[in-house]
Amino acid sequence: MKKDISEDLGKSGRGALKSFFVKLASIRELTVFAVVLALGFGIALFSPYFLRLNNIMSIVRTLSTTTIMAIGMTMVIITGGIDLSVGSVLGLAGMFTAMSFSHNYPPILCVMLGLSAGLVCGFINGLLITAVNLPPFIATLGTMSICRGLIYVITRGNPLTPALADGYKFIGQGYIGVVPMPVVIMLILVVAFQFCMKQTRFGRYVYALGGNEQASRLSGVKTKRVKLQVYTIAGFLSAIAGVILYARMTSAEAAAGLGEEMNVIAATVIGGASMSGGSGSVIGALIGAVLIGVIKNGMVLLNINSYAQQAVTGIVILLAVGIDMFRQKKD
Repeated sequence: MKKDISEDLGKSGRGALKSFFVKLASIRELTVFAVVLALGFGIALFSPYFLRLNNIMSIVRTLSTTTIMAIGMTMVIITGGIDLSVGSVLGLAGMFTAMSFSHNYPPILCVMLGLSAGLVCGFINGLLITAVNLPPFIATLGTMSICRGLIYVITRGNPLTPALADGYKFIGQGYIGVVPMPVVIMLILVVAFQFCMKQTRFGRYVYALGGNEQASRLSGVKTKRVKLQVYTIAGFLSAIAGVILYARMTSAEAAAGLGEEMNVIAATVIGGASMSGGSGSVIGALIGAVLIGVIKNGMVLLNINSYAQQAVTGIVILLAVGIDMFRQKKD
């Protein structure tokens, strides 16, 4: 009798443990994080430089701007949309900031003008989608081209390199302890928007909108207002990334942010955001950006052709979307 009871307890214990690990495996963010750890361990075996503190800080500083834009992209994709203009908005915000410094405006005003450029671009995206009823892909593809065109028209392809105040350069080049300032800003934004998406009414509305827009509208959610707010926030976050990147590089390049939308979308999708809307997280976007950063850094350390980086990013996107579609069918 005692033997039977102990066997039953053993089976139930193993069953509970198996159920626990199955639940852990179903959490997309943990799965991606495990991939990051495994990949990092593999690179470290072949390159002793990978785990050095200065290399780790270099990775996170480089991916900080991608992560900041991925926060906005995550919110957009959760609603079932897409924003292809983030890279161009980054470049436009940096250019506006540089032009302001060239006119000797106070640093705080220069930053505000740069951020305003992104805010306006995001608002225009939202209006095109909610008021004109353009598909998000078409609307943001158009603003992407317009913003990039404005950059080239105004700068004629030449970089802007006005003198910068030390306080402003600290945004992109400074450190708090051993942590680069762009990483500090990134972490603050990740925490703030993770809280916003999980603990506030606005966050619940964003998820509801992506899950079923018609049902959300019928339940009283002002879906167009939420979409407008989401795209405006995405533009604003892209501008923050542009201001940080300009402070770091001290030169507003006409090609700044060119093609960056691919990395941002990749980070968002790899982090668990579903292209059909309704799911995703800010933490997931951060982990997805870390994975891309580790891959790129590893390719450099292992002397892999740099031209292969875009191909690898594309492969990772396809794998992430394929896994997401498989899980949806399975559910």
